[in-house]
Amino acid sequence: MPPPDDALAAVLRRGLPALTWIHGDETLLVIEAADQFRAAARAADYGQREVFEVDRSFRIEALAAETQSLSLFAAQRLIELRLASRPTRELGAGLAGILDGLDEATRLLVCSPRLERAVTDTAWFGELARRIALVPVASVGLAQLPAWIAARLAAQQQQADPDTLRLIADRVEGNLLAAHQEVLKLGLLLPTGRLDPGAVRAAVLEAARYDPFGMVQAMVAGDGARALRALDGLRGEGEAPPLVLWALGDAVRALLRLAQARETGRNPATLTRELRLFPPRDRIFLEALRRLDTAALRRALHDAARIDRIIKGLVPADPWQAMAALVARLAGLPVPSEPD
Repeated sequence: MPPPDDALAAVLRRGLPALTWIHGDETLLVIEAADQFRAAARAADYGQREVFEVDRSFRIEALAAETQSLSLFAAQRLIELRLASRPTRELGAGLAGILDGLDEATRLLVCSPRLERAVTDTAWFGELARRIALVPVASVGLAQLPAWIAARLAAQQQQADPDTLRLIADRVEGNLLAAHQEVLKLGLLLPTGRLDPGAVRAAVLEAARYDPFGMVQAMVAGDGARALRALDGLRGEGEAPPLVLWALGDAVRALLRLAQARETGRNPATLTRELRLFPPRDRIFLEALRRLDTAALRRALHDAARIDRIIKGLVPADPWQAMAALVARLAGLPVPSEPD
């Protein structure tokens, strides 16, 4: 396991706080930071672990009751909360109340997507933040990805030249989890030491590394070149056109609902949770509305319906070319108009 980042390491050097909140955009890095925190908790004899998923069925009263109950299995315990979306004022107030009565035998760990300023700038979160250890987990940008891969390889006693590191980074399209999986695979397939570039290329290129949802995210973010490259990769890997079209259509429908909300004077951001656009995806979709209006999205939905007829053999055309035109248009690239 990689060493903890500076923020988490600083927390662990001071011992285990009553409540530690780990948050970040990269799910893999949040998971790894939480694993490192759990290891520190076990080393400090917090032998029992309870997990609460914060969803619609979650009740803060149940968490409060658990923190006050006696453990049957260990003298000390770690209680975790896992959030999939933005925390609420009610959750913050509940955690503050729990902290008031928490003893040394119980420690709390909260894991969540990156906390945006809409949360961190609130008075209720400011009050809570003063009483807890807040650990932001930094994301890894595309420019930093080769160095990140090199560090992961070094942890398993392997090294690669800069061109090989860039090959891996380009292949995974910025997907950190895919990069992590590639590194683990190289550790299983190749010996320690300096890696042979040809062997790495063979190992990396043999696996599928494109998925429809990553392609859609690049499209919505306005990265047309990356989206089209991913679409071409999906075609080359034999992905089923209906699945790719489903991912495209789902994104178009979500964007159209956000645009229609804006037209009626409603704040589109209030719809993101209903559309299951959780951070950081919600921000990408909201920013896409700067270049996409309702008329353009209705046309896109019409195009998606036409592509469905092409896939079913009702219209004589290439569905991949039609999807490429739709992806390019939604990403903001100029494309020639297609006949209906």
